[in-house]
Amino acid sequence: MFRYIVRRILQMIPTVLGVILITFILFNVVGGSPAAMTLGRHVTPQALEEFDEQRGFNKPLFFGGWTKTRAIEDSDFSKAAGAWKKVPGAEYLKQGFVRMTNGEYAVPLAFSLRPDTKYRLMIEYRTVDGAKGLAPSKPGDGGPQSFAAVLDFPTLGKHPLEFSKDWKKAELIFQSLEKPSPKDLTLKVDGGALEIRSVQLRRKMSNPLDSQLVFFLKQIARFDFGMSSSLNQPVSGLLVKGMGPSLFLMIPVFFLELFLAVGIALVCAFMRNTLVDRFFVVLSVALMSINYLVWIIVGQYVLSFRLGWFPVWGFASWGYLLLPVFIGVISGMGSSVRFYRTIMLDEMYKDYVRTAFAKGVSKSCVLFKHVLKNAMIPIVTNVITAIPFLYTGSLLLESFFGIPGLGYLAVNAVNSSDVDVIRAEVFIGAVLFVIFNLITDLCYAWLDPRVKLE
Repeated sequence: MFRYIVRRILQMIPTVLGVILITFILFNVVGGSPAAMTLGRHVTPQALEEFDEQRGFNKPLFFGGWTKTRAIEDSDFSKAAGAWKKVPGAEYLKQGFVRMTNGEYAVPLAFSLRPDTKYRLMIEYRTVDGAKGLAPSKPGDGGPQSFAAVLDFPTLGKHPLEFSKDWKKAELIFQSLEKPSPKDLTLKVDGGALEIRSVQLRRKMSNPLDSQLVFFLKQIARFDFGMSSSLNQPVSGLLVKGMGPSLFLMIPVFFLELFLAVGIALVCAFMRNTLVDRFFVVLSVALMSINYLVWIIVGQYVLSFRLGWFPVWGFASWGYLLLPVFIGVISGMGSSVRFYRTIMLDEMYKDYVRTAFAKGVSKSCVLFKHVLKNAMIPIVTNVITAIPFLYTGSLLLESFFGIPGLGYLAVNAVNSSDVDVIRAEVFIGAVLFVIFNLITDLCYAWLDPRVKLE
């Protein structure tokens, strides 16, 4: 068995890594910008940049030498001028470009660039009317050279743009100052006009492998799930605090529903095709047909508000859990009874049951010693695969009854776009599901001698 466990654990490693990768992709690629979703689109670019910096979202996704920066949003002037419309003297034309004539124009940086960091500015431009600028002479050049414009960064030199009547792309690499200012980067145009159609700014990474995925893996390795943007607390601490109330709620619901459902299923199998069996079948279908919210609303209004039997809201004592536990058990009983009843009846028509009855074994002995034992495989499968989700609690019960568990935390995280909390809960639930699949296999071998661990 030990060898089997070790082998299964080794087989689980690719699965867990796959879960990590899928979780990473879903929250970092599909969802768009977490900073914009959390902080909104009307905050400053610097606030968005700081949010990304804290959570590693300002790095390349998997690997890369350059990454985006919010100092300048990627500008496509065919759609809008963006921040360039505020540059004094720059003219935005409906043809889809910005025109700058003779003069100096500050590149509209939203905030200062990082000190001692390389940047790459990519400009798609063209020149008109013989625009000329002067770049400093190089040793051996014999004097100044003519250029369309010069990108100037004080103390770090000038980067010229060549003449081009057709649209041309230029990449200008420069390094920021020790104490940079948003107004340090300027374009100098001399003798004509410079038209720009698109602008992009990228920041140089010190290590191409320093990516969002590596940042996420490092967090997981040290059990650090980041900071909650809505509560401004470590997510790990929030998970620990919320796990207790969720387990206090879900463990009683889980075991009461299990024992009641299996017991009723055995009664139905024992008294199949009788009035009792048909009553429980009809009751199960009725329970399955009633929406979960109906139980919550009716329970709170009738049992709490009108009759005053239970508290409506809070988690001050065990009495606050009675009504949520009752609703949780009742709402899940229907499907559980139908499932377990089907399993029991399937076993009741097998040869070993008929043989036991032929030998004169009592019905109760057949049910509990033979039928229930042989039906444990699907029961265990259903039970153990449900255990990993006990820690997340119940989204609706905790939200409607004010129980500060992980379900309540998840609902608030969704409402406030708290990506770190949602990602942590999804990831932990997925990993627990993989682990309990291994436990399910071990239980198979323990319950059924025919199952061999190979």
